[in-house]
Amino acid sequence: MGEPAIITFPRNIELAKKIRDVTAGDILTYSDDVFKLAFKEYRLIIAIMAAGIAVRNIAPLISDKWKDPAVVVVDSGLNFAIPILGGHHGGNELAKKLDIMGIFPVITTATEVMGKESVEGIAACLGCRIINRDSTKKLNMELLDSDVEILEIKGPKIVIVGDDVSVLKKNGLVVGIGANRGVSKEEVVEAIKTAISESNLRIEDVNYFASAMIKENEPGIIDAAAVFGKELIFVPHEIINSMEAPTPSKAKSIGLKGVCEPAALALSEKKKLLLKKRIYGNVTIAIAR
Repeated sequence: MGEPAIITFPRNIELAKKIRDVTAGDILTYSDDVFKLAFKEYRLIIAIMAAGIAVRNIAPLISDKWKDPAVVVVDSGLNFAIPILGGHHGGNELAKKLDIMGIFPVITTATEVMGKESVEGIAACLGCRIINRDSTKKLNMELLDSDVEILEIKGPKIVIVGDDVSVLKKNGLVVGIGANRGVSKEEVVEAIKTAISESNLRIEDVNYFASAMIKENEPGIIDAAAVFGKELIFVPHEIINSMEAPTPSKAKSIGLKGVCEPAALALSEKKKLLLKKRIYGNVTIAIAR
């Protein structure tokens, strides 16, 4: 799910810190352009303010439910958490997370109100992405009234579907990360984003981030993985050295065949590199399927 931006007025900084203790994330002080910044940099936003203020700020920024971040409004009394945008895209889950603080999650999405799971929620639970997104409108309506069968079809097959059938595809990418000691979170995040973009892939298709065990105490890598809300796995060195990494690596000086390539390959299903090791400043990235 990733870490949220917590937007607050200066008078509520202490409240924001309490919320950050539960959700992690970054505290941003309210300004005329703070929501514009948050929409670009974060997938989740918590706004400690009246709902009307948040609505007026986000209204000009909203473009697409699949691209917009989820926005949860929390009142300054810490009574309610209300997802006003992106309930099915992290907002509901984030609001429910605040329940541990005694902040009541006010969920308004129809499927959840009726005790049903949405297509988006089912896809997330199954580790899948939705190929034909427009289908979710009809299917979520159908889920309100009846159970919908989930079918898994293994190929090779050719499948023809109607517009009320959601097609889910399992995520299957592993991003391998190597980095120089002391690398910043920001540099790792930017390297991941660039590698994904240059490979014409989607962060939603990533199952895991991976690195070698030698990097298990590297804050820049750990914090970057948290930004994307992806599990980070540090691969034991004996497994790293059992992989055939195609690109020469300086890691040989410490007894490893490499870092980003063998780590990605070790966790991948097909053991196929989609992106061989690429260097981005102090970071190396490889992507495997």
